Amino acid sequence: MSTTLTTAVLVAQKTVGARRLELLQKQAQKEGIVTFKLVDAAQSDEAIVAACQGAAVLIALDRVETVELARNIPGLKLIQTFSAGTERLDKALLLNLGVQVANNGGANAVCVAEHAMWLILTILHKFDRQIASLRAGRWAADVTGEREEFRTLVDKRIGIVGLGRIGSRVAKRLAGWECDVVYHDVAEFDTDYERSAGARRIPLDELLATSDVVTLHVPLDRLTRHMISDAEFEAMKRTAVLINTCRGPAVDEAALIRALQSGEIFGAGLDVTEVEPIDPDNTLLSLPNVVITPHQGARAIESERNATLNAVENAERIAQGKEPLWVVHPV
Repeated sequence: MSTTLTTAVLVAQKTVGARRLELLQKQAQKEGIVTFKLVDAAQSDEAIVAACQGAAVLIALDRVETVELARNIPGLKLIQTFSAGTERLDKALLLNLGVQVANNGGANAVCVAEHAMWLILTILHKFDRQIASLRAGRWAADVTGEREEFRTLVDKRIGIVGLGRIGSRVAKRLAGWECDVVYHDVAEFDTDYERSAGARRIPLDELLATSDVVTLHVPLDRLTRHMISDAEFEAMKRTAVLINTCRGPAVDEAALIRALQSGEIFGAGLDVTEVEPIDPDNTLLSLPNVVITPHQGARAIESERNATLNAVENAERIAQGKEPLWVVHPV
């Protein structure tokens, strides 16, 4: 039997929240078993708690004190995110309160995979320098580097760390590029999944030592924080490129700077950094063969639509007494 519930969407800026609310309500109207409402996160904690009473699902867009909020909303069952990452949520403590955490279910997977591909190609062909040179009216006069520094993907090995929703889509997009696609993951995948992705599993140490490009697609938790540091860079080829579109702290940034300055690796393409926004004085910004974008890998209308669909689906599942999808367990 269907049950009506209220989901409180918490945002700092009402304009942002209003747009999200409109999308959620429009999708929820199709089934008519979930009601969404907007709660302004700029209010006092007491006002937010009061406004959220009766909610079974919470979508917190801002960095509110989610655990304390959950503690004060009797009957709350799920915290749903619009993002793939859930590292800022204390999932173990929330679970003790009877509240599960679900991510966006791969809503932005295609967009981030495309962004990773762009970073790979930009580093290998120095597209960023070519574009900057043209805009400055210098017509490649300042696009420096030996011919060997400009490379195609043909016969190169691309090592994907994390073959989940995003990593698998990177692998699929490499089909036809005439390269060798390998991966490492702590999770086990069946043969059909691997075949569909077009990637072959190898140990992490082998992946690091033999890959021309290492691209990271892991969640941030206690096991993956600084998973790439000095030892990993020392193991990589001197011609290798590191790509990170997952979370900045997966890479030890100080170690990355050392590796780039010493020539242990050739270059890096990053959509994320350890501290965001990045400090304007960060050494990475002045190093050659480094391309950094401002954590916009998921920015596409399709990502927003998918995240909305998945959020509403999970809210409807809670309303129907079903288990939510895409639950992220404590690590």
